[in-house]
Amino acid sequence: MGRTLTFKIFRYNPNKDNDSPQVESYQMEETQRLNVFTALNTLRETQASDLMFDFVCRAGICGSCGMMINGRPTLACRTLTSDLPETIELYPLPFFKLLGDLSVDTGIWFREMAEKVESWIHTQEEFDPQATEERMDNDIANKIYEAERCIECGCCLAGCATVQVYPDFLGAAGLNRIGRLMNDPRDQRGDQEWFELVSTESGVFGCIGMMACDDVCPKDLPLLEVFSYIRRKLSKIELSK
Repeated sequence: MGRTLTFKIFRYNPNKDNDSPQVESYQMEETQRLNVFTALNTLRETQASDLMFDFVCRAGICGSCGMMINGRPTLACRTLTSDLPETIELYPLPFFKLLGDLSVDTGIWFREMAEKVESWIHTQEEFDPQATEERMDNDIANKIYEAERCIECGCCLAGCATVQVYPDFLGAAGLNRIGRLMNDPRDQRGDQEWFELVSTESGVFGCIGMMACDDVCPKDLPLLEVFSYIRRKLSKIELSK
């Protein structure tokens, strides 16, 4: 016989007239290897048909099911109820636009961030589809691969104190994207362009060093190494002036 779990879930539909934020409680029996995502699906099928939350892959790859679970931003599909107490509190990720209940729109922020940092390879060379693929140093390729593992779940931003106060701050997700492009030898942006992009308070120097982003990242990205790399690069640019 499994435990009886109590889920205290934030409920609010901003598109529904006269609706107001509240916390509703639901109970269910715990089964073996039950994760929060599966539990939410069961609750929606049996007790709360209008419960809103997001999911796609159910394998910790898409980042859609990010939410606050007992005060910690993480992925519902990778969180086993057996690792939690009998009472589980679920809230939507802060900072992002609330769509309803546990569902938020992370796409708006990530789209704006990508445009702000011009998240594409800057080069003056014309693309030749017949050209031989250029070889890349293995160490550089591995660094780029590590940065590309970001699934844009938004957990790092939800856990960042600076983002909550200064919405223009790029946060770990934005700085990770910049670090990925800085490491790419195909990107021909000059030192001054990089300096102007991330040397402000909305860039890497806006980070106050609490590194909650590093603690909550579900993919264990080396965010501290990325921030250190960007700071070292900017310091060398400033010293070379």
